[in-house]
Amino acid sequence: PRRTGPPGRLCVPTAALCPQAAPAARSFQLDYEGDCFRKDGAAFRYVSGSLHYARVPRPAWRDRLLKMHMSGLSALQVYIPWNYHEPLPGVYDFAGERDVEAFLDLTAELGLLVILRPGPYICAEWDMGGLPAWLLWKPDMVLRSSDPDYLAAVDSWLHVLLPKIKPRLYQHGGNIISVQVENEYGSYYACDSNYLRHLLGTFRALLGPDVLLFTTDGTRAEELRCGTLPGLYATVDFGPGAPWKRIGDEAPISDLLQPLVIISAGSNITEAFGAQRLVQPKGPLVNSEYYTGWLDYWGEAHASISSARVARGLEDMLRLGANVNMQLCHRAPSCSSLCFPWPGADFKEGYKPVTTSYDYDAPLSEAGDPTEKLFAIRTVISKFQALPVGPMPPATPKHAYGRVALQKYANLLDVLDVLCPSGPVQSQFPLTFEAMKQAQGFMLYRTRLPRDLPAPATLSAPPHSVCDRGYVMLRKEYQGTLERDGQTALQVTGREGDTLDVLLENMGRINFGANVSDFKGLLRNLSLEGSPLRSWLLYPLAIDPAVQQGWPHAVPHNSSSRAGAGPAFYMGAFESPGSTWDTFVKFPGWSKGQLWINGFNLGRYWPRRGPQQTLFVPSSVLHSDRPNNITVLELEGAPPTPSLLFLDRPLFNKTLSRSAVAAK
Repeated sequence: PRRTGPPGRLCVPTAALCPQAAPAARSFQLDYEGDCFRKDGAAFRYVSGSLHYARVPRPAWRDRLLKMHMSGLSALQVYIPWNYHEPLPGVYDFAGERDVEAFLDLTAELGLLVILRPGPYICAEWDMGGLPAWLLWKPDMVLRSSDPDYLAAVDSWLHVLLPKIKPRLYQHGGNIISVQVENEYGSYYACDSNYLRHLLGTFRALLGPDVLLFTTDGTRAEELRCGTLPGLYATVDFGPGAPWKRIGDEAPISDLLQPLVIISAGSNITEAFGAQRLVQPKGPLVNSEYYTGWLDYWGEAHASISSARVARGLEDMLRLGANVNMQLCHRAPSCSSLCFPWPGADFKEGYKPVTTSYDYDAPLSEAGDPTEKLFAIRTVISKFQALPVGPMPPATPKHAYGRVALQKYANLLDVLDVLCPSGPVQSQFPLTFEAMKQAQGFMLYRTRLPRDLPAPATLSAPPHSVCDRGYVMLRKEYQGTLERDGQTALQVTGREGDTLDVLLENMGRINFGANVSDFKGLLRNLSLEGSPLRSWLLYPLAIDPAVQQGWPHAVPHNSSSRAGAGPAFYMGAFESPGSTWDTFVKFPGWSKGQLWINGFNLGRYWPRRGPQQTLFVPSSVLHSDRPNNITVLELEGAPPTPSLLFLDRPLFNKTLSRSAVAAK
């Protein structure tokens, strides 16, 4: 770093010290000598926040963006998840909730600049970091590398996406001031500079020579070495007193296994920006992800960071003249219109799936409500720049609809004709989701006992081969659950020819950690007393499409047997006459499963493991002129009198002890 003044103090010019240049044509550029950005020739510093359009119902986009604008933010950081827009090779979806162009146009209408993060890998606690699961149809493909098959898929996607972006660049009259290439690549084991070089060439070819391209990485030397490249402006990310990112990126590079540096407010902020200066000696200081909260994992406490700590760190950075994007300014529930939720998982000393809720202890809550933390941030911003005139939009109204009784519709095993209309596939041994071209959700594996088992026998799976949870039924009776990093054996009895079913649940592909090539299903065969089972029938289940089309409410039915153990569907309805309100649903006495309302997949519930106890239901999902249909897939066991409880506030932070979780 360049140093002046007393030893040990990093000299960081503020925007005010950045010398003014003559006005220029519409432009957004780096000023290396002045250590600042220049917007239309004038020194410029942004204070930004992240918003994930794919996690916010489209009717709420304007409300969330307006609240961010009124907070004093000058810019918005936007991820684009590749798998959200290309669900199958060559099949693109930019309609409705996925209309990213409409979202970007709305940001421009509201006067927000945009910092775009199109990947192709984005992390974002999003399934597989935004990479499409169909990449794993070629199991030998090396993701996030210069593997020719991977680059071909990336190029095909970018040639569709980036032409939509180019007209919206600031230089062309739009509001996109910069574009990130890849994301935190220095944390990935591949460390393939040819890959970054290829991306740089593609972005330049499709976006032109003038757009500002940048990278973001943690503050360790190894991350900055592998994640940066000449021609890409290097930025860093860190939070107020927390590790900049998750521990345990288990790469073949031994240095990556060392503990991460703790970056906290005060002098360590200077230290963190000093790390940026090691690879970027001149130019503006940028924290591209300032963590105002943190993600939740199933089975751990709800994460939180105090408002005072966040505000103090922000003020310290702004006093240094730094540009800051707050990560995360707002994350809504991890659901999107009529499609399976997209939360991913970390690999951090094991597989750690992320909860459905992305409340994140963020300045804007998952319901989009301003919090004490948002107002603390707003106060800090007001010390450095004028705030927009006008009041902050209020929190949206919430309603406690109360208790809604449900009735059992059917056991999952009794409706396979609906959930897998094409019928099963025969295979001598189990196949993965990817081999069956099943991206998400559930798949059923069926075989028969090869012999009589009068005494308890061990049904077992090799370690880490059940990805991610397997619900075991014998003669349609629930036996228990096998888990990726947990229980791998059950005791069973039965007779030769008895049907053995294992329902496999995909809990989300790894988005950060050792390797994002996270295959799902039974990766290796189950064994009975050490002998591999054979002759399987595989049922890829299409539950979402069935529920979206009105099943089971749209078909005649009689109430099934009483609630019990094992995977089963439950249904009910409630009304919201005249108007609809945001609400939160609690699951008293339920175990683990999935919830749909009016065909909208609201995500996983797992109150026994926590910390999340409620699911957010946006008002846009509900009907005011007809009943709101509830569909629940309970996987382990419903309460004797099944019901849901609708509240006007969320519940977090109820978690079993680690020993109880491990035993479950």
